[in-house]
Amino acid sequence: MVLPPEQVRTFLAVAQSLSFTQAAVALRLGQPTVSQHIRKLEQAVGRPLLVRDTRSVTLTVDGEAMVGFARSILAAHAQAADYFTDAGVRGRLRLGVTDDLALTQVPRILRDFRHLNPGITLDLTVSQGVQLQRRVESGHIDAAFLKTPAGDGRGRLVRRDRLVWAAAEGTGLQWDEERPVPLIVYQAPSPSRALAVRALEQAGIRHRVVCTVRGVNAVLAATRAGLGLAIFARSLLPGDLLELPSSTGLPELGEIDLVLLTNPHAPAEPVEALATAILAHTNRIRPIQGTRHWPTEPTRARVPGTRP
Repeated sequence: MVLPPEQVRTFLAVAQSLSFTQAAVALRLGQPTVSQHIRKLEQAVGRPLLVRDTRSVTLTVDGEAMVGFARSILAAHAQAADYFTDAGVRGRLRLGVTDDLALTQVPRILRDFRHLNPGITLDLTVSQGVQLQRRVESGHIDAAFLKTPAGDGRGRLVRRDRLVWAAAEGTGLQWDEERPVPLIVYQAPSPSRALAVRALEQAGIRHRVVCTVRGVNAVLAATRAGLGLAIFARSLLPGDLLELPSSTGLPELGEIDLVLLTNPHAPAEPVEALATAILAHTNRIRPIQGTRHWPTEPTRARVPGTRP
């Protein structure tokens, strides 16, 4: 069985975004080409990998298995290409990463990237998303891996994730009509802060910012101290914090995109090598110890006006 890398790469892009349109944009292919790649790959393996209709795309059981195989195939292909190429990809790549992403699987991604691309000198900057966007636009860095509002359209979509409310276990947090929802948020402008405030206001729920921070370590410290609720992308939620379910009465926060922004004047080959490494590993970005949920006893904190 021969599985051409271009078909495997297309499948992985569709599997990660669950959208033929977004995969086509990310890979800079026409949508008919994306459909053709998926059809040929399914013919090669002899099983359907995706279930699609006019509104949604979902993975079959075999499709879920193929995601892991696809990552391995692309990694092996990159290793072989590097080994049998005289020079390989060379150059300097200036990468920016937000600090919350830097605390998850990004170190492993960059370790594998450097192993597969020894000819690329990597300079890393860790900062807030807004600053990284400005540095990409000004040409001070070549690419940035960060979060943007869902559907923002900037950069190459790596993963769409759901935002969740989070708190530390055993902190005794409560809120009612006399005690507004206490929030731990990033300094504005911040996508997660804006979404949280908008969701609470639309739901008619009073809130109060109890802590404003600049980086994820401060968010973690304040949340673990029980000062209030924080907002995380679900895949970036640390294992020692609890996800608050809808039974608490808190509104849904919506989704956020993890994207790779690139400067149009950046060196094309190093940037493409980095994009391949990030896309190959993105499904490994998981909560550190698995997501746990806030207890749902009626005596726990509950937004006023909601049912127990």
